[in-house]
Amino acid sequence: MLVATFIIGLREGLEMSLVIGILLAHLRRTGRSYAAPKIWWGVGSAVVVSFIAGAILTFGRYSLSFKAQEIIGGTMSILAVVMITSMVFWMMSHGATLQRDLEESVDKSVAKTATTAAGWGIFWLAFVTVAREGLETTIIILSWSSAAQAFIGAILGILIAAVLGVLLNRGMVRINLSVFFMWTGGLLIILAAGILAYGIHDLQEAAVLPGPFSGAPITPTDPLTGAVLVGFASSPFWLAAYPFGWAWDLSSSIAPDGFFAALAKGTVGWTPQMTWLEVTIWFLFITVALTAFLFKVRAQLKERRAVPAKKPVPVSTNTIVKIKELQA
Repeated sequence: MLVATFIIGLREGLEMSLVIGILLAHLRRTGRSYAAPKIWWGVGSAVVVSFIAGAILTFGRYSLSFKAQEIIGGTMSILAVVMITSMVFWMMSHGATLQRDLEESVDKSVAKTATTAAGWGIFWLAFVTVAREGLETTIIILSWSSAAQAFIGAILGILIAAVLGVLLNRGMVRINLSVFFMWTGGLLIILAAGILAYGIHDLQEAAVLPGPFSGAPITPTDPLTGAVLVGFASSPFWLAAYPFGWAWDLSSSIAPDGFFAALAKGTVGWTPQMTWLEVTIWFLFITVALTAFLFKVRAQLKERRAVPAKKPVPVSTNTIVKIKELQA
């Protein structure tokens, strides 16, 4: 869980750092540094809003019934998956033009007068950018786990991203951002599949979806023992466990709260006890989303290889003679 939320925090935090760095650099370059404080006001306000939203979502759920908590948790998980997937594909499509688009937005938002009253448009640009990323991070983490290590991982990732953002904008460190976003994009697709499976599990526990839980509709049971059917078991009725029974139940041999289970859940979404519906949705999402992602990566790599390298412009003999005459 720590590793998963660290990757999410690092990715989201670096995106925020790059955006803020681009905005500040453009203001300095165009002589509008007077509007820079409004960027920081926007950043600070967005951080406060993200923390308030996180507190409401965290503590507000405690006063609800178990079923309501599971419904909210499952719904948030599905929303988080939509956010992650759209973020990955949006960044791949617009990453190359991100700086130009932001600079155009700055030019439209900031008044071209050197007055301290000007530039409140840049406040809203920074606020919306950071608030969007902050709320995405909050929803993603809370939809998956409220454990302390999940928040620690996210905070560490965001802090490291902030440091990297400062170093990148000052030219003290260089990172191939296209490669970074490509690798983290693939990892986020895998993490999103796990979050989706977790959300399906919550909705099954809340009896919104059919499953092997008490009170859930269409629970497949062994007609001889009455136990919920488990796939790959010795029971002759194991085939009937699909699609609403247990795919496997290894909780007696692998502790669900142990290190291995936590690591597997935080990386590929595997848990010792999973339903067939979880596994099926996980597999379908991985197949479709990861295939689309790899096709996108392949197309981008092909485009880069197709761009011809810039050839040096030949200098004529007359030009060389004139340069020497000027130097003399």
